[in-house]
Amino acid sequence: MADINIPDAPVLEGATHLHSGKVRDLYELPDGHLLMVASDRISIFDFVLDSTIPDKGEILTRMSLWWFDQLADLVPNHVVSTDVPDAVRGRAVVCERLDMFPVECVARGYLTGSGLLDYRATGEVCGIALPPGLVDGSRLPGPVFTPATKAELGEHDENVSYDAVARTIGEADAAALRDLTMAVYGRAESIARERGIILADTKLEFGRRADGVTVLGDEVLTPDSSRFWPAAEWQPGRTQPSYDKQIVRDWALSPASGWDRASGEAPPPLPPEVVERTRSRYVEAYELLTGLRW
Repeated sequence: MADINIPDAPVLEGATHLHSGKVRDLYELPDGHLLMVASDRISIFDFVLDSTIPDKGEILTRMSLWWFDQLADLVPNHVVSTDVPDAVRGRAVVCERLDMFPVECVARGYLTGSGLLDYRATGEVCGIALPPGLVDGSRLPGPVFTPATKAELGEHDENVSYDAVARTIGEADAAALRDLTMAVYGRAESIARERGIILADTKLEFGRRADGVTVLGDEVLTPDSSRFWPAAEWQPGRTQPSYDKQIVRDWALSPASGWDRASGEAPPPLPPEVVERTRSRYVEAYELLTGLRW
């Protein structure tokens, strides 16, 4: 397990801290609702870095809220209010407490990342056979549902088959999550394409209300949970330019960082120029997708 090394969550008056993940801090409010706070932390290769990306938490929150609005007719979401304590205003939402499904719902329209690794090893992704000859960045014949297990902090999510999900949560719920995931991906892929951006893949999380309704939770369609590529620069057979933390990954793996990924040690702090370039990519993604100025 990687050393997560998450800083202490801020103390918020009237809120009880429940949990901290790589990026988000979760609190319980007196009325039973949850307060989800997006920090400026950034993680790569299952390490949370000592460096932060200014405004990242607010960018992620604003993007999620914008996307929730675009998807409102497809699936309800967990947001109750954006009226939050001043200390976390702009980067937090009040949300419903849900019974979360123990599965990462991933939709892929293009082959890259862990899907590419699986394909190279087996010719399949999550048990779905794909045509021969695909390369990094290839567009798939059609989008596919490629779920993964939810890993503990410091561990990797593991791709699993649809049948494995059905065995875990039942066939009806598995089918419902697959259909919702593909509907969300289809809507978002179309919106992004109109703005000159390819949505290569995305990861969603769903939960169930007490009344049995399935709800979209966590974050949605941000650069942390999705791969966004400039459509004009798409070129299969290589790593694609992207609107996310690829800048940080590339620097960490370069000789300039002096970091050995096999060492088990955390990457060093980021140079100021890498921090600023990363922030600029997040801002650019927000502005291009939403049409709003940061």
